[in-house]
Amino acid sequence: MIEQPHLDKIGQEHLLTLYTITRTINSSLDFDEVLNTVMDSVMQVTRAQRGFLMVAEDDPNHMDVRVARGLTGETIQSEARYSTSVVNEVVATRQPLLTNNAQYDGRYKVGQSIIMQGLRAILCAPMMVRDRLIGVVYVDSSIRNNNFKEEDLLLLNAVAGQAAVAIENARLYRLAVERGRIDREIQMAREIQESLLPRKTLNIPGYQIAAQWRSAREMAGDFYDLFPLSDDTFGVVIADVSDKGIPAALFMASARSMVRTHAFAGLSAVETLARTNDLLVEDTESGMFVTVYYSTFHPDGQVRGVNAGHNPPLFCRPASDSAQYLPRGGRALGWFPNNPLHTIDLQMQLGDVIVYYTDGLTDAENPRGDFFGEARLLQVVRKYADGTADELLAAIEKAVDDFCCGLPAFDDLTLCVVRYIGA
Repeated sequence: MIEQPHLDKIGQEHLLTLYTITRTINSSLDFDEVLNTVMDSVMQVTRAQRGFLMVAEDDPNHMDVRVARGLTGETIQSEARYSTSVVNEVVATRQPLLTNNAQYDGRYKVGQSIIMQGLRAILCAPMMVRDRLIGVVYVDSSIRNNNFKEEDLLLLNAVAGQAAVAIENARLYRLAVERGRIDREIQMAREIQESLLPRKTLNIPGYQIAAQWRSAREMAGDFYDLFPLSDDTFGVVIADVSDKGIPAALFMASARSMVRTHAFAGLSAVETLARTNDLLVEDTESGMFVTVYYSTFHPDGQVRGVNAGHNPPLFCRPASDSAQYLPRGGRALGWFPNNPLHTIDLQMQLGDVIVYYTDGLTDAENPRGDFFGEARLLQVVRKYADGTADELLAAIEKAVDDFCCGLPAFDDLTLCVVRYIGA
């Protein structure tokens, strides 16, 4: 708000002008429209030859000219010379400045702009919101009899104060609108990403399958995929992109499409990941990579798996109360060419279970900073391995949630449980 002593020194006519201008500049929330309205109002009040409205974008000490006006209201080049000495003085002191003798005023160094433009009268006032400088209003004139008065300075300072509030409101409104647009786009992107995940669990004779996907942010870098390869075989993919958020989601969508394309072309699991790796290495410049575990399942319980730098799945055989993590192997896809991938063969028996997961599960933390870890996962799987795939998945999720005690997840978490029940 404008200080009362300043208002007391402004004449009745100027007060009416200030009221009219304030009502005008607060009539819109369009940022650019507000800037132009403020500048037009200032030119009307001061009857100056030129006017410049400058806004501090990122650096409060650096002003960018956003609107420049001439005597008849025409737009002039924003690069036109004005007194940077005066502007810098106002920015430094946060105080308005008036001079009618710019050529010889000893309060500041006379710059080339003053000399070259023949400037005589200059008015400049800061636009402040609380104690924060958001810009300055500057007007000048080289006409001999066009001097500014003290009342002009007071009025300009008052207008600048009201303009600062209007500009800040318009800026915040613009940010809110932009944020709303971004939020809508992110929500649409999330919906698209979720649509890339399997819409329903595969119904394959001889197997039970359950899966869960949780994103730590609006978008995730984790993903899983389930797809039939023939009438009686199917593929399971679980993967984790090195980054998070929107970049990871885009990378995830690309990697998923490549894996599916090669798998549906009839390539083996090793060939599928090898071809995907080569394409990612060739096309990706972001530095991101993705760890992947890809398995193909057959009717007799035979499983052929390939690990590309991913967390090793947990294999459990309840009949003998045994459980072990499958071998590690390969490098993440998109990292280096000639990925040393190899097949890991496994023969499942009735009741056997394989648990695929991303490190968002084992790296989940409790309030003390402890990790959930592979040992706890092993305990939970052995305890509930006799249940259905859905029951085991639910038991793992509950164990992780109880361990974290409600702490928000730092990383995406993806789980897939495959249980062999025979034909």
